[in-house]
Amino acid sequence: MSEMSFVKIEEMIYVFRGQKVMLDSDLAELYGVETKRLNEPVNRNLERFPEDFIFQLSPEEYESLRSQFATSKKGKGGRRYQPLVFTENGVAMLPDVMTSA
Repeated sequence: MSEMSFVKIEEMIYVFRGQKVMLDSDLAELYGVETKRLNEPVNRNLERFPEDFIFQLSPEEYESLRSQFATSKKGKGGRRYQPLVFTENGVAMLPDVMTSA
């Protein structure tokens, strides 16, 4: 992976509830699928994701995230629901869930 790729991924890591997490929309971008296509197998297999693997942002956390997007990333924040966020363990679980779906 090129240095530029690492920088892009690093910019997709946020800290919420004391954990480093990645947004479902950013992971979907990395997988080359729509966010809803990433979330469908996840939602069908939620029992495979303990609370410390995945969680949904609260309205307050989401608003904080949206304010960060206003000054940095473009194109984020136009969602109807708070995003799911994946911890490192949740990100590691994703390929299994996506291929078994």
